[in-house]
Amino acid sequence: MALTKVDWSTLPKPTDDGKAAHLVGMSMPDITLPATTGADQSIAGLTGFSVLYLYPMTGRPDQDLPDGWDMIPGARGCTPQSCAFRDHFDDLQALGVAAVFGVSTQDTSYQSEAATCLHLPFPLLSDKDGALQAALNLPTQVVEGVTLLKRLTMILRDGVIAKVKYPVFPPDQDAQNVMDWLRQNS
Repeated sequence: MALTKVDWSTLPKPTDDGKAAHLVGMSMPDITLPATTGADQSIAGLTGFSVLYLYPMTGRPDQDLPDGWDMIPGARGCTPQSCAFRDHFDDLQALGVAAVFGVSTQDTSYQSEAATCLHLPFPLLSDKDGALQAALNLPTQVVEGVTLLKRLTMILRDGVIAKVKYPVFPPDQDAQNVMDWLRQNS
């Protein structure tokens, strides 16, 4: 899948609305989410460093994005964000990251297509039922009647949220920002 370069300066930049301020220090809830690996993934018991990056939705070439998608602050960029984590996956592991997960409210079959097309070396997790969103009171947005997660990245240390990046912009720099934090805090 070829990516077109996004000119982030032409898109509205999201602002911090404070809806993620409560997350640092929280333990991950005892929730299991469906993964694109075909298995379910428990997120409570993760050991070492783990990264969960949350994103609104991945588009598909055969479907139009919601009307006005590019004008929703922080909506654009799910594919570049996932590709950045893919491209830096080995670097993240070298910095001690045991697991990387992308999380959206899209169902697993939809996510599986994206994971395959993008050649992701890590699973995408589906929070379609909103269990993770409800347990952590994660920031969301409603677009065309569908509840989507806002773009947010959590770095966990032994299942506890050590760092939250919110909002994430530009999304293609998210993996680099995680690596910079790990270098300073490992």
